[in-house]
Amino acid sequence: MSPTRPLQIALIGDFDASITAHRAIQAALPLAGRALGLSVEARCLSTDHIDAAALAQPFDAIWCMPGSPYKSLEGALAAIRHAREQRIPFLGTCAGFQHALLEYARNVLGWADAEHGENFPEAARAIISPLSCSMVEVRGGLELVPGTLIAQAYEELNIEEGYHCNYGLNPAFAEALLSGPLRTCATDAAGDVRAVQLEGHPFFVATLFQPERAALEGRVPPLLIALLHAARRSA
Repeated sequence: MSPTRPLQIALIGDFDASITAHRAIQAALPLAGRALGLSVEARCLSTDHIDAAALAQPFDAIWCMPGSPYKSLEGALAAIRHAREQRIPFLGTCAGFQHALLEYARNVLGWADAEHGENFPEAARAIISPLSCSMVEVRGGLELVPGTLIAQAYEELNIEEGYHCNYGLNPAFAEALLSGPLRTCATDAAGDVRAVQLEGHPFFVATLFQPERAALEGRVPPLLIALLHAARRSA
């Protein structure tokens, strides 16, 4: 990468300034960029405008943002698939976590009938289902798996982060979904999966929690630092 060229980050989702996480992402990117001495440019790609031409742009990283249901489920899945197959550094948070699991289930495991329970609650293979307890505006403790990208980013194994979600991984499908390259890298106190990473990919991490919220308190999100490091290496 030329030392003068900014890192190009694609933000996948339907931007809405009323969504706390979207405002947090706007604050987090320049905060992390300054911490690393990098120039960062972000472009929001609405899910209903994602096509081959949009994905052909030279993005250094892709971030699938909170804010489901998206205008286009297929648009979001296409962007995640592009990041996975083209080995572009990827971060998915909240809805990005949910849709990263859905994309993997459909396109890697071949579960054509995999669905998101928010859109199709009666689906036989709703791999994303309602949480047993709502996590809207809740903070919770997490245990990170040693050696994972998240553990390396935080440099500790016990952290606390905030959520704004009602849906997560359906426990009935967790073992089958996460027995291959897609691995658990964080769990909550009950042992429920709260983050995953894709082995063999330069950087592919998805979290149900919203690490970007740290920026609203003036703190640099460690996971975003890790993403930008990966984007710089990739570029």
